[in-house]
Amino acid sequence: MSTQLAKIAEKARQDKKIRFTSLAHLITPEFLQETWRMMNRKGASGVDGETTGQFEANLKERTEDLWLRLRQNRYQAPPVRRVEIPKGNGKTRPLGIPTVEDRLVQRAVTRIVETIYEQDFLGLSYGFRPGRNPHMALKALRTCIVTKKVRHVFEADIRGYFNHINHEWLMKMVKQRIADPAILRLIGKWLGAGVMQHGVVTRNEEGTPQGGPISPLLANIYLHYVLDLWFKKRFKKCVQGEAYLIRFADDYVACFEYKRDAENFRTLLDERMNKFSLELAEEKTRLMIFGRFARERKAEFGEKPDTFDFLGFKHVCGVGQKGEFALIRIPSVKSCRKFTERVGIWLKAHRHWKRRDQQKQLTRMLQGFYQYFALYHCDYKLHSLKRQIERQWIRCLRRRSQRHRLYWSYLRSRKWFELPEPKLLHPTI
Repeated sequence: MSTQLAKIAEKARQDKKIRFTSLAHLITPEFLQETWRMMNRKGASGVDGETTGQFEANLKERTEDLWLRLRQNRYQAPPVRRVEIPKGNGKTRPLGIPTVEDRLVQRAVTRIVETIYEQDFLGLSYGFRPGRNPHMALKALRTCIVTKKVRHVFEADIRGYFNHINHEWLMKMVKQRIADPAILRLIGKWLGAGVMQHGVVTRNEEGTPQGGPISPLLANIYLHYVLDLWFKKRFKKCVQGEAYLIRFADDYVACFEYKRDAENFRTLLDERMNKFSLELAEEKTRLMIFGRFARERKAEFGEKPDTFDFLGFKHVCGVGQKGEFALIRIPSVKSCRKFTERVGIWLKAHRHWKRRDQQKQLTRMLQGFYQYFALYHCDYKLHSLKRQIERQWIRCLRRRSQRHRLYWSYLRSRKWFELPEPKLLHPTI
């Protein structure tokens, strides 16, 4: 199967205008079983309540039956089960959970379509792509700001992006490369499947539910045509200075040399978004002076340089050890708050666990946070976060008894109270 996908990738790379008319034949029982082994099998159940363990118990028979229904065009995409995930500030993000069987089919189709579109996606896009991650996007942004002629940064946010993707436009975009009617029918079925919440199914005329394996790919395809290609092929031709775009899924930052280019981008971007049924969130969209000369320019007015958040980090115009400009990135207030809230919820639910078991879980949680945020200049913030977690843990332990003796002087010498210290893990980012 990998050889066949490699051939498709090579053909897509060589001919950027070719439309693939025969792809569905790649979905065989063996391909489905191979895809199953690549999936995360710890996911929650969909509307039918079936677990991954139940599906895997008869994997060979289930994949053969599934292949037969796909081949005979009898497969029906069930609605996704909607759950609300806390987003912070009391808000929630809707997450759609497909059935286990539907997840498998989506992942199989994603493997095929992704192989083709990976040859088209531009280097400025980093989100939900094989071999790419948020740290690469952060490094690219740092390179732009530190080494290029960047004086202005445009920070943008698309309001409810995943919920406002226009189905008609999306299908037109997919058809630029995919002409296999079976694959197109499946994508159409997933877009129109709707969501189930409290037993009621709602059909949506727009949007793609977050949570399904194919949703990130479809979202990337949409912004590839709406934003990436437009920025590279059309907008950059009319700028007078340097201009750069870094995008991770629906989060993106544009960097400019001249203010007039940035203001022109802001005006044209509104028109571009409206054309494709998208809208910028005004409260999260702004143009700021940022870069090597921002501190001096702002000082003329008695102000400090603006800061902005991107991929969980607060970006600050700073000064290096030799007095040179340095881009300082520290965990954002929102990232730290979400982590401490998650730890607090866990401690409350597991207050009566043994101390050693609590220590192991808190260690895992902290190490996961360090793994992402341990960049240069983050040391002080991470140590502060660790102390905050220790205080949360102490409060939790003290609530076990009114006669506790858990004071700092006692706890500092206890092995079971030790939590990992942060250290630099990504020196080159």
